[in-house]
Amino acid sequence: MSVEMTQAAAERIKSQLAKRGEGVGLRVGLRKSGCSGYMYTMDYADEVSQQDEVFEAHGAKIVIDRQFMDVLDGTRVDFRSEGLNRMFRFDNPRAVNECGCGESFTV
Repeated sequence: MSVEMTQAAAERIKSQLAKRGEGVGLRVGLRKSGCSGYMYTMDYADEVSQQDEVFEAHGAKIVIDRQFMDVLDGTRVDFRSEGLNRMFRFDNPRAVNECGCGESFTV
């Protein structure tokens, strides 16, 4: 199982944790919602539990509860600036459909 992280995503994670002053990484998860089925969730990871998978690249960490790995395996996490919008983007090979707003997806 793997989750990839671009240099841009790693830099954003590190800068946000530095501003916050604590945390081990970005916690990524899922919740059933949106117009297509699942939505990504993000929060600071302040600790790593035995149930978590940790993926590290470019000096930053992404923490994911194993219960979500069947859907998130192979995902590439990027951070993009598009016009005035700056956001994390998830390139998930398991997503077969995304809603028009980009907030949710179907597997």
